[in-house]
Amino acid sequence: MNILILHRIPYHKIDYHYGIDHAVHDVTYFGKPELLDTLPAGLRHQRVERPGIASSFEEAKTWLQQASLRFDRIISLSEYELLDAARLREWLGMPGASVEQVTLVRDKIRMKQAAACAGLRVPRFLPLVDFLAQQPSEGWQGATVLKPRSGASSEDVVVFATAGMACEAIAGLRSGVPRLDSPADKALARAAFEVEEFIAGPILHYDGLIAGGEILALTASRYVNTCLDYANGKPLASFHFPVTDAALAWVRRALDSVGIREGSFHLEAIDSDGELVFLEVGNRVGGADVVATFELATGIHLPSQELRILLGENGPLSHDPGHAGRGMWHGWFVVPGHHLGGGYHAGIGGIAVFRNSTAVLRWNELAIGTALPTGITYQAHEVPLAGVIATASADETRGWFESLFESITLAAPAPAEQSSDPSSRAEPQQVAR
Repeated sequence: MNILILHRIPYHKIDYHYGIDHAVHDVTYFGKPELLDTLPAGLRHQRVERPGIASSFEEAKTWLQQASLRFDRIISLSEYELLDAARLREWLGMPGASVEQVTLVRDKIRMKQAAACAGLRVPRFLPLVDFLAQQPSEGWQGATVLKPRSGASSEDVVVFATAGMACEAIAGLRSGVPRLDSPADKALARAAFEVEEFIAGPILHYDGLIAGGEILALTASRYVNTCLDYANGKPLASFHFPVTDAALAWVRRALDSVGIREGSFHLEAIDSDGELVFLEVGNRVGGADVVATFELATGIHLPSQELRILLGENGPLSHDPGHAGRGMWHGWFVVPGHHLGGGYHAGIGGIAVFRNSTAVLRWNELAIGTALPTGITYQAHEVPLAGVIATASADETRGWFESLFESITLAAPAPAEQSSDPSSRAEPQQVAR
């Protein structure tokens, strides 16, 4: 089989060779040079660099129009290039998820409409344009969330105390979102956003695999803090907890409502006093260390099995839907640095007792003197601190994270001139147990 991969995620996050036999299949990686450089030495493959000026779809189309090549599959596992891959497949008349199918799970308005039509509870919502046009007495009055219709990592998400405050701030170009407050085209910018009613409650996420519409494997997780908290500078964690029969049935309904039938999924919900409220879903693996903790809990490497499903090479899994656990309950954590305004990492306090904890399976501590990220990232090697732990119960895992978050203190970033001496830089702490 001749396979084209739109390569946007660093190779080590996917490890394509576990899911695709590169000795049997001819695999071409198409991406920017810095990402192609993450491909391992000795891997049998072809690499094609793209400029990275236009979209992956446009640049791949231009290349394919010039090259005499035929592909049997076009694959992307990146949230940001799923639609590009679908457009290429549609242009070439190839099998795989269509533009319509991918759009349904990329557009937060359309996915909530589909979930509501299937009888699932969703937050009340409106396209931003409609929200700004309605009368103040219409709709909901309480806390209101402004968010892009498509996107990830809670970028450009803002919560307002009331619907009226949201309307006034957005209409007055004071939302705090640059592309709404200083738009080149106001109508176009507003068309890319929605608002929804804020519903209080813990945020849960369900991760797993589906093939032919059948859920093959599933874990349930709960966040400590939220992705929006993380975007605003707070640490974030997630821990597994048991999957109930009711939750499994709800996940089936949610996936069916948006037409997710093949591959991996990352489904988020709000626990509103025991009732699940559909928030959003992606036909992809979750971020941060979702893949690592899923594999620790189930023995299944999500990206590899997803690739086998997409190639039609998946076999039966020795796993029942639910949490295998292996007697331990896993979770991941990540401490952000993007909110510190740049500069260089100057250290993190209050973590010694946690670094040496027997619960720690992986510990990634940024080297002092390393440049801090300027954009939101969950990559363990880019943030001040990240890791994976396992304890004897879900409650114990949650408690470990809560104690860590209460203890840590980030030193103020050092300016460049204080971090230019290599001898002053500590090596990163990386522990795997």
